[in-house]
Parts: sequence; structure tokens; C-alpha cells
Amino acid sequence: MLIIAGLGNPGAKYAGNRHNVGFMAVDAIYRRHSFSPWSKKFKAEISEGELAGEKVLLIKPQTFMNLSGEAVGEAMRFYKLQPSDLVAIYDELDLPAGKTRLKTGGGHGGHNGIKSLDAHCGKEYRRLRIGIGHPGVKELVHNHVLGDFAKADNAWLEPLLDTLADNAEMLVRNEDSQLMNKLALALGRKADEEKPKSEKKPTGKSHIHQARNHGHQKLPATGPMAEMLKKMFGNKSD
Repeated sequence: MLIIAGLGNPGAKYAGNRHNVGFMAVDAIYRRHSFSPWSKKFKAEISEGELAGEKVLLIKPQTFMNLSGEAVGEAMRFYKLQPSDLVAIYDELDLPAGKTRLKTGGGHGGHNGIKSLDAHCGKEYRRLRIGIGHPGVKELVHNHVLGDFAKADNAWLEPLLDTLADNAEMLVRNEDSQLMNKLALALGRKADEEKPKSEKKPTGKSHIHQARNHGHQKLPATGPMAEMLKKMFGNKSD
């Protein structure tokens, strides 16, 4: 069994917040596949279904973000699950808007929901981070995170959530890199686009590097450089 936990804050007041993108992601999966109606259990809203032939529990903690681990931990203990049976989906301030990362374990990065999960569920669970971008100034972070997505954000948010829902079975099959590629392509870029391969250009090399690799070049016969080269390479001539 796999638990897919979306993190957020309960209530209509927070529904459109950037901080609630985890809820939005789980809702998208719920809409796309055959899951039971939402019910209340484990201090959360839960829905059961099946993906890729495996039982899946969708969970949206109703404890508010900072206590998310209480709800998820209770569900994990009830079903006798391990951290490896959990995928948490949440917002990431330090990723550009629409950028995603999926990895097992790691730090909480200052995210209070993840701090709570780490405390109640262990740390070796998979973490799907959805970038919401940084406002650029620390003083603006609170209002940015608890502010609603702008209309312009729908250009990346909707295709991202739709693609995640379409390919949710990859989470069950542990096809993490393939899923990341799908999400990146949905936004018109490659998964590794942030590090484009630059054209190979000749690099500047020090006199010492040239002396080591290009013995046919004429070396200085006098002066400080000549003395240094003699000490390093002896008095042999190529």
C-alpha cells in the first residue's frame, strides 16, 4: 500500500494558496482516477483507490500545515507502513515556479509541514516538491506562501497538475525519473534544462599545464618561470 499525502491548510480561506499546492495535487489525482468519496479519519480527509494494481490512500491532513505529521503518522501506524510507503507532495519556496523535484529523504528546508512529517513518520520517504518561486526578499515570503496563485500561474500550474494526475501510477511503480521528465516536458522543457550543455570551448591553461601536456612547445629558458619548471620537471628536454 502507498500513501500519497498532499500538504496544505484546511478551509476555504487557504484553498488557493501557494502553500496548498500539495492539496491541489492530491485533488487532481483523485479526480482523474477511481477513488472512494472523501471521508474523515486520522485527523485528515482520506480517499482509497488503486493505481498500477496497488492500493493507494490519498490523504490531506486537516491539522494545519505545522502538524501534518500527526495525521500522516497516525495513518501509517494504522496500516503498519514504513517511510518507504509514503509520498509527500508539497510546495518548495526555493525552486522556480513550476519546477519539480522528487527524491527520497533529505532535509526539511525550513518547511514546517516536512519538519512535522520527519518527526512522526521517519525521514526516508519520497518527497515531491513543487516549486512556487521565491519573492526575492525575506520579508515578503510569508505573504507569498500564504497568498493565492496568480492567474498567470495557471499557465504552468494546470498542465503540471494534469500531467501528475495522468501519470500518478509512476509514483506506485517508483518510476521517479520518468515522472520528472513527464512533468518537465508538460511545461515545454527538459528535466535537466537548468543545466544546459554549453558548447565546448578551448579553455585557458596555465603555463605549467601547457608544459605538462604540450612538450613540443618552447619553454622559457631564463627567468623565474624557467627556474620553477626546472624544479618541477628536472633538466630533461623533450
